[in-house]
Amino acid sequence: MTDDHPGFDTRAVRAGQHRTAEQEHSEPIFPTSSYVFDSAAEAAARFSGEQPGNIYSRFTNPTVRTFEERLASLEGGERCVATASGMSAIYATCAGLLASGDHIVSSRSIFGSTTLLFTNFLGKFGIDTSFVAQNDLAAWEAAIRPQTRLLFLETPSNPLTEVADIRALAALAHAHDCLLVVDNCFCTPALQQPLALGADIVVHSATKYIDGQGRCVGGAVVGDAERVGQDVYGFLRTCGPSMSPFNAWVFLKGLETLSLRMRAHSASAAALARWLQQQPGV
Repeated sequence: MTDDHPGFDTRAVRAGQHRTAEQEHSEPIFPTSSYVFDSAAEAAARFSGEQPGNIYSRFTNPTVRTFEERLASLEGGERCVATASGMSAIYATCAGLLASGDHIVSSRSIFGSTTLLFTNFLGKFGIDTSFVAQNDLAAWEAAIRPQTRLLFLETPSNPLTEVADIRALAALAHAHDCLLVVDNCFCTPALQQPLALGADIVVHSATKYIDGQGRCVGGAVVGDAERVGQDVYGFLRTCGPSMSPFNAWVFLKGLETLSLRMRAHSASAAALARWLQQQPGV
């Protein structure tokens, strides 16, 4: 760690922080639906896109932006967009990047609601999904079609905790001109950074370990400035499954202790595994 390149734990506390003129120590909450303009000309410039800045909290919010910038830093992504839930993060990713006639190859070992989203809802709009065994690379390759645009997996999976080879699946996806999307909510960037292993997009249910205390529901999508910053954000801005500023503030507090908590979880799990290994009845 250097002053120019702070370490993970420092970024978990400070990345994305923009202090106001009040010089607050912690991040403020901006519970506002809209924003004031200095003039009608400024408002027109904001709404036309000629001038950056806040317009409406469905589009951007300062507290939410701080959370987005902090999580993007921790995941090593160019851009993050925060959502109202983990499922809305997955849906926004698919809606922003796919069209009718496109095809998804997904691990069979995924969250039940994700399976329902792919089969019951995306299917109604002409997006087909094939499900394969998470650790069978040959099955992944065999399921890819000319229409395949996206490979999707969770690792470790929820709830079976199957672990995938992200690097191998990224190579396979890119060889077929597909994107690899990884749900990283069980490991978080404290333990695993899929973008560094070749994934194109990371999705999160921040409800899980990012909060860590069962207080809020939220999600996030992390990746490059074009796909996430334009395509996924464009859907989010239009359709509105946006994160509330209060929830963003709670998740910011969760990020501050994320590394400590994940190390403690890992140590406890290892201790339990060692104990179970010694039990004759197991």
